[in-house]
Amino acid sequence: MSNKPRLHSPADDLAFMRSIVEGDARVPMTLAVCYLAGGLVYGVQCLFHLGQVFGLIRLPELANLIIVIGFTATFLAILTWAILRDRKQGASRRGPLASRTLNAAFSATGMANTAVIIVFGVGAIRDQDFAVWLYYAAIIFALQAAAWLVAWSLKRKVWMLATALGGWVAAVALGLLVREPLAYLGVCTVALFLLFALPGALLFRDARAGGKGV
Repeated sequence: MSNKPRLHSPADDLAFMRSIVEGDARVPMTLAVCYLAGGLVYGVQCLFHLGQVFGLIRLPELANLIIVIGFTATFLAILTWAILRDRKQGASRRGPLASRTLNAAFSATGMANTAVIIVFGVGAIRDQDFAVWLYYAAIIFALQAAAWLVAWSLKRKVWMLATALGGWVAAVALGLLVREPLAYLGVCTVALFLLFALPGALLFRDARAGGKGV
């Protein structure tokens, strides 16, 4: 006796189509770590410089240079781990269209950030004016604000909108304070912890949980 072919119900077909469209919606670890580690590492670096300004930290110039390089080396090491982890799991190719669009927006912002750093770095060296270099942070926060606004339009998470608005405020404040080192460092420190590390912690939580909160 032959078995009758199983007929799929409309609910089965809908579930199948949904699985194709939605896929695995987890947040790439690279994105989460970039914000979390970047905010923490460079936030601590700003605290280090504030300690120097207030005379709480007094080290030889070579030691200061080694410490500053160490901050960036630490961040790059953590970021490399996250990139390798995502490549192993193929995270960038998974997820619903909204998540892939969001990841693309942040990737494009990162590419623009690199160009900004090069332009302002070369400009500061050429003009022998360190203040020119400090403008790059304002542009970085402005670009991040734009990316978070895209994220909010896709995900409608209140904290994403708050991060976007905060990034805009930080960008304007930093741009106006480049000639005021103490105030500049203060704003940059707070912004790194609140607008990079905190959103990064939320993304990191979602990355570990499989993207359920995004």
